[in-house]
Amino acid sequence: MRIAEVAPLFESVPPALYGGTERVVAYLSDELVAQGHDVTLFASGDSRTSAALVPVSPRALRLDPTCRDHLAWHVLMTELVAAQTDMFDVIHFHIGFIHFPLVRRLAVAHVTTLHGRLDLPELVPLYDEFSDMPVISISDAQRAPLPNARWVATIPHGLPDRLLGFHPGPNAYLAFLGRISPEKRADRAIAIATALGWPLKIAAKVDRADAEYFEQEIRPLLDNPLVDYIGEIGEADKDSFLGGARALLFPIDWPEPFGLVMIEALACGTPVVAFRGGSVEEILEHGVSGYIVDTLDEAIEATRRVDSIDRRACRRAFERRFTSRRMAQDYVASYERIIEQRAAHTAAV
Repeated sequence: MRIAEVAPLFESVPPALYGGTERVVAYLSDELVAQGHDVTLFASGDSRTSAALVPVSPRALRLDPTCRDHLAWHVLMTELVAAQTDMFDVIHFHIGFIHFPLVRRLAVAHVTTLHGRLDLPELVPLYDEFSDMPVISISDAQRAPLPNARWVATIPHGLPDRLLGFHPGPNAYLAFLGRISPEKRADRAIAIATALGWPLKIAAKVDRADAEYFEQEIRPLLDNPLVDYIGEIGEADKDSFLGGARALLFPIDWPEPFGLVMIEALACGTPVVAFRGGSVEEILEHGVSGYIVDTLDEAIEATRRVDSIDRRACRRAFERRFTSRRMAQDYVASYERIIEQRAAHTAAV
C-alpha cells in the first residue's frame, strides 16, 4: 500500500525532546515500512525515518527561533501533499483540521487522526460542517464532545516493543513526566509526594503559554527538598527515568485524549497512579497496572500501596495492548476500509 503520513511541523519526527503526536507518527511510519508498505512522510527536515521523507520546513518549528508564523509552513505542506495525491493510495493526516477544505475537493482516500483535546465549543460547528471527513480517535472518551463527526475507528497509540526495557526493581522516587500546565497538575504530584515523604522527580517542559503559570504556581513549590525538577528530557533518558521510578504520577485535571506517558511507564514495568478523566480508564486496569483515583486523598493512599502492583503485569499490559505493531495493523485495516469506501463513492458518482 502506498501511504502518505502528514505530521505537524512543530517538532521533528521523532521529537528531539518533548512531543507526543510527532513521536506517534514516527513509530507508526517506521512500523508500516517494516510491515512492507511504501510510506512517504511529510515532516520537518530534521526528521529521522525509514520512510521516504519529504522535508517541508528546514527544522522543527518549536526549536527554530527565526520562525514567527507556524501556519505558513503548514499551509505550504498541505499544498505539497495535494500536488502528489496520485502517488498514494491513502493520505493520513495528523495536523488537526487545516486541510479539511482542500481534501474535501480531492479524489483521494484520506483519514485524519485527531490527537488533541476536542472539548472546545468552537469545534462543534466546524465538525458539523465537515461531517464527511473520516476521522480517527485515540480513545473513545476523546469523541464525546463531537458526536456528529464521522468517526471511523478508535486506535490507541503504541510504542515499539523494544523501545523501553522492563525494570523489575524500582528506586525510591516517584516520577512526573510531561508538561507543566494547569491541566497536568504537577502541584498534585508534589502534594502526594509531600504527604508520603517520598522523593519526586519532575521531568517536564514549560511551554511559552504556561510560563506565567509555572512562575506563579509551580516554581514556589520546587523549594521542597523532596522535589527534584529536572526539566525537559528526550527519548534517550526516558528508559532510566521511568524505569527507575516507584510509580508514575498522572494527576490530570482535564479530559486527557490519550496520555502517551502512561504506556511508556507500563512498558518499563512502572505502575501508574492516575486521576480519573478522559482516556485513563481505557488505558489503566485498576489494581493491575496501577490505580485510578478521584481525589487527592485517594491518590495518596493508592500511591502508598503502589508496591503491591506486579511490575511484570504492567509490562504484560503494554505488550498485549500498546505496541506499535498492533497500532500499525489497526491503521492498515482502517486504510483498507477507507480506500474501499472511496472507490465505492467514486463509482456511484
